[in-house]
Amino acid sequence: MTIIRTTFVCLLALCAATAHLSAQGSPPATATVTLNGTTVEIRYAAPSVRGRQIFGEGGLLSKDPTYPAWRAGANAATTLRTTGNLDVGGLAVPAGTYTLYAWVRDPNAWELIINRQTGQWGLSYDAKQDLGRVKMTMSKPPAIVETLKYTLTDRGAGKGELRLEWEQHIATVAIAAK
Repeated sequence: MTIIRTTFVCLLALCAATAHLSAQGSPPATATVTLNGTTVEIRYAAPSVRGRQIFGEGGLLSKDPTYPAWRAGANAATTLRTTGNLDVGGLAVPAGTYTLYAWVRDPNAWELIINRQTGQWGLSYDAKQDLGRVKMTMSKPPAIVETLKYTLTDRGAGKGELRLEWEQHIATVAIAAK
């Protein structure tokens, strides 16, 4: 009976610890849109602010080894998959899978980086693998965005928008199926 009780208590403690850790983690998330038959998907882990300064001098991201290239999410690198050719802010992106980074040296003037290397952990970045970079349009949310969020929106006629929101920043770029 003592062994069963001890095992039960240990299992309860393990479950509580696991629940606490997953509540503190960055859950996986996906944003998807279809533009003229082309499916565009972004897979990322969504970190939360939790009272921290994220961007700018001395911010959390300035301590990453890839700074000012940010993995644009948490954990494994954020991926962009497209089933057809895209135009992303003027950059031709062939059908395939890519890694997204954001160049955030200036927190008010980001660039989206589309990188050919995939499958890596988010804290490794090889600029030689960049397909290209595009300027993002920046704005401020009405209130702090606690959890990182990507949105892909269909604007009609094969055109859309990629939107990235976190902390005090909203960054957008036009996308179009080609």
